Amino acid sequence: QVQLVESGGGLVQAGGSLRLSCTVSGLTFGFHALGWFRQAPGKEREGVACISRNGKRAYYIDSVKGRFTISRENAKNTMYLDIESLQPEDTAMYYCAADIRPQMEDLDRYCSRADFRSWGQGTQVTVSS
Repeated sequence: QVQLVESGGGLVQAGGSLRLSCTVSGLTFGFHALGWFRQAPGKEREGVACISRNGKRAYYIDSVKGRFTISRENAKNTMYLDIESLQPEDTAMYYCAADIRPQMEDLDRYCSRADFRSWGQGTQVTVSS
């Protein structure tokens, strides 16, 4: 059974930092592209950052470039999202997801469409101004 478990969310002040973690089990970790997605109340889920199977390519939505860093440790079946300079508009439920389909050349397409098949339950990030 595939399981993705997010952790690290919380309430932080604007300008603060967080590290989100996603631990994955039940699939061959190194065969899957991974991603972080978020959904704010009343908004559609959006792809925030995704990373290729080998970790050599990453995609970021424009609004987080320079502030968010995605990484993965295949030996630990874990993915991370390091977030700096948090802004109130970053407030959302953050989800991690995995999918075997995305290749390096089409990672952007899958990520921007939030077209991933296996999902975690989410961790809430709330940024106060």
